[in-house]
Amino acid sequence: MSHCHHEHAGHDGHGHHNHDEHDHSDDITPALQHNLYQHIRFDDVITMNESERDSGKAIVKKTYQERLQVEPELVSDTDEQMLMTVPFTGQVKLHSILLRSSPSTSAPRTLRVFINQDNLDFDNADHIKHTQEFELSQTSEIQELPVKRVLFSNVRQLTLFFVDNFATHLRESDSDNDADSDSADVTRLSYLGFKGEWMQLGRAPAQILYEAAANPSDHAVKGTSNLKARRHL
Repeated sequence: MSHCHHEHAGHDGHGHHNHDEHDHSDDITPALQHNLYQHIRFDDVITMNESERDSGKAIVKKTYQERLQVEPELVSDTDEQMLMTVPFTGQVKLHSILLRSSPSTSAPRTLRVFINQDNLDFDNADHIKHTQEFELSQTSEIQELPVKRVLFSNVRQLTLFFVDNFATHLRESDSDNDADSDSADVTRLSYLGFKGEWMQLGRAPAQILYEAAANPSDHAVKGTSNLKARRHL
């Protein structure tokens, strides 16, 4: 299970070449085919209850190649809960959510996902029906969470509510458990990514815009609008 996490650990002898078979180079191309990285509005990512300002943006800004880097890391502040809103540049058909935490008890345990919800905060997140809920794993591996695609076919923004972590769950399930109170109050996350299909807001799919932009002289009006669209790609 942990071969990818330790892929750079061995540097002795010829055994290192066997580890190279599990390096990023052999899986990066198919993994990026549906990656929505370039369609995220990074400047508008908002994270509530982050201990360091813009650390939520920082983990979303990590590329797929940087997914195993621990730093920068998103750490919760006053308690274990975090609420993150991630807007996209167009309409998204979401396939899956990717995240990485750790094997520690500060790893998030329950994730509730909402779509296209404005002004969601801790006061109303428990009262508004979430689109889908996930039970996460206590691991440093990349977790890919497939969504129910029929529910995520028209996404403009996602809100991710990290409800609790493994420390709080242990504390609640066993009152005599001497869990570290610092871990119970702190949730840590080091990578967050998304896979799916993207479409420019409006009627035309992105690939049609690319074709039209290549021949702007064919249609003067469309050529003008496509020049504007290209500035945002």
